[in-house]
Amino acid sequence: MPSPEAADPPDQISVHGLRVVGIVGVLPEERVRAQPLQIDLDLFIDLTAAGMSDALADTVDYGAVCDSLNRTVETSQPELLERLAAQLATAVFAVDPRIEGLRISVAKLRPPVPHDLATSGVQITRRRPA
Repeated sequence: MPSPEAADPPDQISVHGLRVVGIVGVLPEERVRAQPLQIDLDLFIDLTAAGMSDALADTVDYGAVCDSLNRTVETSQPELLERLAAQLATAVFAVDPRIEGLRISVAKLRPPVPHDLATSGVQITRRRPA
């Protein structure tokens, strides 16, 4: 992802509202029962070629990205949402080498707290590892 002072901001693909079910949490009931999660993802990638060609091969296949996110949630059982978000970021970078960076949010849709709380979640921003 270019630095903030870069002349041209990166293009972006947004994948928001992906609902998945997985094991994540520290509480005993969270360790034995899967819970609904929502993933929102912004991918930073140069979309110039896709804008000119109108060809799927020149962009990121967000269906493949969603498949990767879902597979990661199904196979991972971290205690912390922070860990899950990091694992999801790694999985997304593996989908396509052209992804320069990403911002990903993961939210529990039924947080296990005794308060009127709609969601609890984390958001991380990462650049492609060197």
